[in-house]
Amino acid sequence: MTISTISKPHERLAEILAGEMEAVNTLIRTRMASEHAPRIPEVTAHLVEAGGKRLRPMLTLAAARLFGYGGDHHIRLAATVEFIHTATLLHDDVVDESAQRRGRPTANLLWDNKSSVLVGDYLFSRSFQLMVETGSLRVLDILANASATIAEGEVLQMTAATDLRTDEAVYLQVVRGKTAALFSAATEVGGVIAGASEEQVQALFSYGDALGIAFQIADDLLDYQGDSKATGKNVGDDFRERKLTLPVIKAVAQATPDERAFWERTIEKGRQQDGDLDLALNLMRKYGTLEETRTDALAWATKAKTALTALPDHKLRDLLGDLADYVVSRLS
Repeated sequence: MTISTISKPHERLAEILAGEMEAVNTLIRTRMASEHAPRIPEVTAHLVEAGGKRLRPMLTLAAARLFGYGGDHHIRLAATVEFIHTATLLHDDVVDESAQRRGRPTANLLWDNKSSVLVGDYLFSRSFQLMVETGSLRVLDILANASATIAEGEVLQMTAATDLRTDEAVYLQVVRGKTAALFSAATEVGGVIAGASEEQVQALFSYGDALGIAFQIADDLLDYQGDSKATGKNVGDDFRERKLTLPVIKAVAQATPDERAFWERTIEKGRQQDGDLDLALNLMRKYGTLEETRTDALAWATKAKTALTALPDHKLRDLLGDLADYVVSRLS
């Protein structure tokens, strides 16, 4: 398969970065081993080998290559980013009591919650070992802050998800924690290790931040109007799981007293009955919140592309711009 025949930006990225990604995957397999606890590589391999896009580590590699980096620390950082991501997925599935991820049973279902939590902790520890090996205090600072922001976002989501007082500012804070923090850290550390200027490092951060937000808003919108076969989720899963995402937050903000009572019953109290999803969708259409959410996602994708203008003219820069378009192309 040649690059010219690949249509999706993340697939073109994977093709261009294939050699470096192989080195990342080798390092991941080496570092997820455990001499004393064979369950660690078993649980980790189940998730790592599940066929994810590896988008976050590719962002690190792309950012480093954009600035002509010739060392190998970007390999360690890409593996670090993937370990942090995998650790958060293991923890998330326990918190959310999930039974499926990427079309396969979750680790907590195949093993147990304790194994998922402890293996997640092990991967976080491994990620910090890899960070330290780069010898960069700046990189350590960026990724440590991202790890704290991710954890903070998850805790905030637990309390905010079913609270009708949750507004768009709180939603954005949750999204920055659960998704954007690792996107922005992934791009930022690639630039730092390659010796990019402060302005360029800030541009990489802004790109990753906006890309992550666009990605998550698009994901939340697709829950209400996506193709189940394409998304792997049933329409309305977030509603059934009582998650306050942007389309609902916008509808609640404009609700009449009767409509607010409906949201209180279904989201806050979880007393759902047949026909409630259809009524929720009708309320979102009534106030145009699905279209407003789409507009927000497109605006964040545009912000991501705008941030790239501060970076060197390079085919990888163009590809990162295409990636921003792609994450919201699912909404057209």
